[in-house]
Amino acid sequence: MLTIAGILTVTAAIAALLVTRFFMFLEVNGSSMMPTLEEREIIFLYQTKTVEVGDVIGFYYGGEVLLKRVIGSAGDYIEIDQEGNVYVNGEIMEEPYLAEKDFGKCNLEFPYQVPEGMIFVLGDNRAESVDSRMKAIGCVERSQIVGKIICRVWPLGRMEIVE
Repeated sequence: MLTIAGILTVTAAIAALLVTRFFMFLEVNGSSMMPTLEEREIIFLYQTKTVEVGDVIGFYYGGEVLLKRVIGSAGDYIEIDQEGNVYVNGEIMEEPYLAEKDFGKCNLEFPYQVPEGMIFVLGDNRAESVDSRMKAIGCVERSQIVGKIICRVWPLGRMEIVE
């Protein structure tokens, strides 16, 4: 017969297993996602390979998890003008999450078509972010994706859903 302590222990173990299997907490390092995410904030990430344009995702690169925003997926044509306006398949993207637009560091030729099985990502701090605009990082393979950011949990005063 299970005691209350036994039931609570089993329940806690199952909850811990589910949380570590499907979710992850990460500390933001760097300024590439400002103002959306600031250095040393703690975020909650849902582990999934299914991401959409506009999602802020975490992906493995060089042994680290980088955080960037999905801009385009396989087959999309990406273009960025000198003022920093981003076009996907000829349509300008509305980007209310940006503090300012910037062409940033880029060594791609536009228009750029996103290869099959890949996604194109940009940081929200376009002047400082190293992202898919640089051939060194390039597009992100689906296998590199850790998941998408759900919410910021620390500091408490900035706790919110991340969009």
